[in-house]
Amino acid sequence: MALANETEAYQILQELDIDYQRYDHQAITSGKNLDFSLPNPPVKNLLLQNKQGKQFYLYLLPNEKRADLSALAQVLEEKRLTFAKAQQLEELLHVSAGTVTPLGLMFDKKNRIKLLVDENLKELGVISLHPFVNSTTLSISYQDFERLMLRLGHDSKLVSD
Repeated sequence: MALANETEAYQILQELDIDYQRYDHQAITSGKNLDFSLPNPPVKNLLLQNKQGKQFYLYLLPNEKRADLSALAQVLEEKRLTFAKAQQLEELLHVSAGTVTPLGLMFDKKNRIKLLVDENLKELGVISLHPFVNSTTLSISYQDFERLMLRLGHDSKLVSD
C-alpha cells in the first residue's frame, strides 16, 4: 500500500478553500526536545486502540501535555488503551510512525477511527497539523479544522483527562 503524500493534503485544503499558514522546518518524529519554535503550539497525534484491538482512536493533544491513557480509557469506558502498531498506522491512515496526522482520516472510509481532541486545542482557536510530511507544519483555524474533519467523515469528540 502506498503511503499518503502532501499533494493529497493540499488538494483537500484547496477543495474546501481552507486558508493555512505553512512553516517548513527540520523533520519532527517526536514532540520531545524540539530545538526550534513554531508560531502556534505543536500538536501530538496518537493513534490508539482498545484492548481488543477493534476500536481505534486518533487522539490530538498539546505537544507539552502528557497523554494519560488510563484516564482517557476511563472517559471512553474502555478497559485499556495502547498505541497502535506501525502496520495499523499504514493500513488505517496511510502514514508511517512519526508522520501521524488527522489528514490521514481521509483514508478511513469505514470509520474505524474515532477522533478525540483535547479541549485545550479548541480553546487556542488554531490547530497545527502536517501535510503527510513531518518537515512542514500547517496552521489552520479550529473552525476550519472541524469543517475539514466533517468533510473527511469524522466529527471530533472533545476530551479532558
